[in-house]
Amino acid sequence: MEQGKKKQTTEEEKLRHYRDAYERERQKNRVLAGKLAEAQQKETELEERLNRIKGSVFWRISKPLRAAVHWIQRTRQRLGYYGGPKGVARKLNAKSIERKARAQHGTAGFPNAEEAKRQREYKFPRKITFSILVPLYNTPEKFLRQAIDSVCAQTYGGWQLCLADGSDAEHADVKKICQEYTAKDSRIVYRKLSKNEGISGNTNKCFAMATGDYIALFDHDDVLHPSVLFEYMKAICDRGADYIYCDEATFKGKKTIDDMITLHFKPDYAPDNLRANNYICHFSAFDRKLLEGMQLFRSQFDGSQDHDMILRLTSRAKCVVHVPKLLYYWRSHEGSVAADINAKSYAIDAAKGAVASHLEEHGFKNFEITSTKAFETIFQIKYEIQGNPLISIVIPNKDHLEDLSRCIASITEKSTYDHYEIIVVENNSTTEEIFEYYKKIQDNPKIKVITYQGGFNYSKICNLGASKARGEYLLLLNNDTEVITLDWMEELLMYAQRPDVGAVGAKLYYADRTIQHAGVVLALGQHRTAGHSHYRVSSNNLGYMGRLCYAQNVMAVTGACLMMRKAVYDELKGLDESFEVSLNDVDLCIRAWKAGYVNVFTPFAELYHYESVSRGLDDHGEKAQRYERESAAFRAKWKELLEAGDPYYNPNFSLDRSDFALKI
Repeated sequence: MEQGKKKQTTEEEKLRHYRDAYERERQKNRVLAGKLAEAQQKETELEERLNRIKGSVFWRISKPLRAAVHWIQRTRQRLGYYGGPKGVARKLNAKSIERKARAQHGTAGFPNAEEAKRQREYKFPRKITFSILVPLYNTPEKFLRQAIDSVCAQTYGGWQLCLADGSDAEHADVKKICQEYTAKDSRIVYRKLSKNEGISGNTNKCFAMATGDYIALFDHDDVLHPSVLFEYMKAICDRGADYIYCDEATFKGKKTIDDMITLHFKPDYAPDNLRANNYICHFSAFDRKLLEGMQLFRSQFDGSQDHDMILRLTSRAKCVVHVPKLLYYWRSHEGSVAADINAKSYAIDAAKGAVASHLEEHGFKNFEITSTKAFETIFQIKYEIQGNPLISIVIPNKDHLEDLSRCIASITEKSTYDHYEIIVVENNSTTEEIFEYYKKIQDNPKIKVITYQGGFNYSKICNLGASKARGEYLLLLNNDTEVITLDWMEELLMYAQRPDVGAVGAKLYYADRTIQHAGVVLALGQHRTAGHSHYRVSSNNLGYMGRLCYAQNVMAVTGACLMMRKAVYDELKGLDESFEVSLNDVDLCIRAWKAGYVNVFTPFAELYHYESVSRGLDDHGEKAQRYERESAAFRAKWKELLEAGDPYYNPNFSLDRSDFALKI
């Protein structure tokens, strides 16, 4: 009887608890609804005022002045990206290097007569025909001839050029020019279309004409390097490539390819980069077998049909190969996307649609795709968090009360994700204040302190913390960090939850808001072990080709803020304890990559990292000697990988600088 009363009381308490919680939520919703209604009313009033201003005579006559002011504002903003005089000087220096490097990548880099002869006579073990698809529409004669001539100049002769012409009646010269070429070379096939079907439809008509083993996509006003098909044949025969792309440059429309505007040197295949940004773009060639059961271009993605196709085909491909040579020249002229994305604003919506379709096909739901400040078609993707998993935050600590207390306070006070535990691994602190702090926080159920008695070995300390973790996810965090982004844990977790992901790292800043970490590049820096990309550039900087503005694959991320599924950490047997202080995080990430995982850097999880405050720099005395020992061990362990080069960097970049400056 007594037990029944207790049970009834417990049920009543639960019900009362639920009612109270419901009432609190209802009250919150009432307040938020009121704020929303107030904001909407203000928005309506401001819009009405703006419309009145825009309709005034003064607005019309002040247009030139506004244009001048906007130009000044944009210029100041661009200068702000470089973070002051030092950043501007660094950028100018990199541009100077780029101008010198261009000579290597334009016509001066074309094969001479002797080399061209060698390439033409080279005997490959396979016989491959490339069907090059070129959809035509009102193409200017000069551009058309340059494009076709660049195909005819290929040192590898196994090609077919498929021209589908959707030009209107006023541009009948396109047909005449094409027929002139078909009469000279039987490898060129031409078809006049009864109507223009847009870039997707016209390209699909080209594909219907194609008989080659591999399909290649070529814009009607661009130019190919004479050796591009030769290099692609090497990728096929030597590496079994079934999808191939190269580096590219844009050049001024009415000039030669030597008048380059932008040189784009790309990473090897990186699926997260590709979802956020169509970095592959030109010059794509692929085994036609990849298209079995699907369309080449889908008309609903016109304007971004190539991004849609690349996402679909690289997902199917067994061997995607990047040829790290500048072999494609993209003409920039009025009305082209290369000149201005707003010339084809529909391309923005098409790109979002293409990425959304790809994500849905891979089982993702409830994601968000938004443009970033870098470019309208460079995206931030928010993946849905699955469930509410426990995250175990492991923080090594020795003394440094101010750093540790600031770090923990920033986690508990700023984080929007609430299901976490903090494991402080105490390592031989000597100050009484730190132990007083431990007593102070011991009542917090989210925080526990464990003790490591040995000498300072970061790997052993983190491994001990990981062994005590209850969470499904581990987050290694330095005690000298401070949270900036409120949803930093969600931003890391959304990637760590994916079964293909190993480590995930955040964007870290020094106190002066210059970048401390934005992904790690192998062999970068004087020790030729590993270094941080975009090191010490301003927080406002967009990065090389916008790379500070989107989540991307990297070879490694810093252990100062690194999330990984605990199951993966255990599979890899944690940090290698022979790397006591340095390079253990890079080693862990490499082992994850070797095991088939990708590592991700996201710029949308931001923290301060007051680096080396805790233990000092490794630039003198015993610390410098220890760092050199660990560097030597790292170089020996990963010798082949270091020699091959970081696949997410590019061999055309200098390893002496972190700002993607080119080699000369």
